[in-house]
Formats: sequence, C-alpha cells, structure tokens
Amino acid sequence: MSIAPAEIAALKARIPAAFGASPGRKAMRAILALLALAWLLTLLVWFDLTPDRLWAGVSGLTKILRLMFPPSPGEQWLDILRGLAESVAMAFLGSFVAMLVAIPLGFLGARNVVVNTLAHFSIRRVFDGFRGMDQLIWALAFVRAVGLGPLAGVMAITAAEVAILAKLFAEAIENADTRQPEAITAVGGNALLRVRFGLLPQVAPVMLAQFLYQVESNTRSASILGVVGAGGIGLQISERIRVGYWDQVLFIIILILVTVAVIDFLSAKIRHALIGTASR
Repeated sequence: MSIAPAEIAALKARIPAAFGASPGRKAMRAILALLALAWLLTLLVWFDLTPDRLWAGVSGLTKILRLMFPPSPGEQWLDILRGLAESVAMAFLGSFVAMLVAIPLGFLGARNVVVNTLAHFSIRRVFDGFRGMDQLIWALAFVRAVGLGPLAGVMAITAAEVAILAKLFAEAIENADTRQPEAITAVGGNALLRVRFGLLPQVAPVMLAQFLYQVESNTRSASILGVVGAGGIGLQISERIRVGYWDQVLFIIILILVTVAVIDFLSAKIRHALIGTASR
C-alpha cells in the first residue's frame, strides 16, 4: 500500500518530529556539542592535564603499586589495630548520637507532621545547609575547637550526619501510610499519639536500616578523619604514606575493607532480626 506525497506532506506538517529533527534543532545540537567540547578543552588547559603529566602520574602510581606488595603489618601492628578500633568506635558513637538528634528533627521536617508550609520549607533548607558541609570540614573545625583526638572525629561525624539522617527520616515519615494516624485521630488521639503510635512504628524499620548503613559508611569516613588529626586509623595511614611504607598502607587498606565487610554482614543480621524479615 503506497502513500500519496500529499498525505506524507500532511503528516509531516502535523507531526514533524516523527520525520527527523528540524534544521533549527540540528543547528542547536551542533552548537551545544561545540560548547561542551570547548568547555572540556578549557578544563584540560586550566588544570594543565597534558599527556606528559598523565603519563608521569600513571608511572608513579605503577611504582607505588609495586611497592605495596606483599602487604605487611610492620612492627607497630598493635597501633594499627588500635587505630582501626578507634575508627569503628568513632563511627558508631557519632552515628548513634546523630540518630538520636535526627529522629525529632525528622518529624519536624516531615510535611505530614508540620503542615505549615513556611516552617516546613525553613526546616528543610536548614537540613540542606548542614548537609553541604563535608565531614573533613567539620573535623578541621572541631580539631581546632577541642584539640586532636577521637572526640573531634565523633563530633565531626555527628554534625555531618544529623542533617543527612534527618532528611532521610523526614522523607520516610512523609511516605508513611496515612490510615493509621487517621484512625488514632478518629478515636480522639492527639498529635503526640498520632506520631507515637501512627507514624513511628511504620518508619522505625527504615530508621534502623538507615542508621546501620550510616555506621558502615562512617567507618570508611572515619578512616580519613585521622589525616587531619581527628583520631582513628587515618593517622596511621598518613604517617606511613609520609615515610613511604606502602606495604603497610596496603595492609591497613585490606583491614579497613575486611572491617567494613564484617560490619555490613552484622548490620544485615541485626536489621533482619529486629525487623523480623528472613535473612537472604
């Protein structure tokens, strides 16, 4: 069955996008592609990313990788284990305190709890502001305030995680089923009872899962905070990098990976046990 040229012209006039991009759209795509290429070249020149520098970096990295094998704990392996235990303790304590503070903040930031639009908007923007500061920035500030050591690390993790957990908790509360709070209201329950018996039982498993994940994530983060003097295994890593003991650096990295894997396994078991789902 053939289509007459007049019918094709009518279809092209009605739905021109089905017959390909228009000349104007093609020109716009070409201009955007040229702008993207120009921006990429500008960045390469700005950061001085020349082939010689890239080759030198790859060669240096290859040399470091050769020096890492075989991994060795060195003579101060007790200090390594102590620093690793300190990082895990910092991650757990900082995440736990952050969770305690974030739970009420999460309810305040939920739209179905605080219905005032201006109040909800203001609270959520405060969360965004605090989330914009990385843990290392907090660590530098707290090292300056309370001195070197794990206390600064715990405070940095707490300050950085409060807003993150509060936002996650608020979103979980907003997605909760509305029928349970409505039932409590129908039998004469006040706002506190709606939160306690209508919302909290629904979002508690989500809060627990988020807390356990943050403990695992903050264990990795706590490994870096020691570089700026906030305690933990990061100090051991920075000292060995400074003197070129790359075999011990690899040993520490392997310990961190194993520790994170163990924490992930245990957190999954705890989560499944408390929530009541079978472990996969």
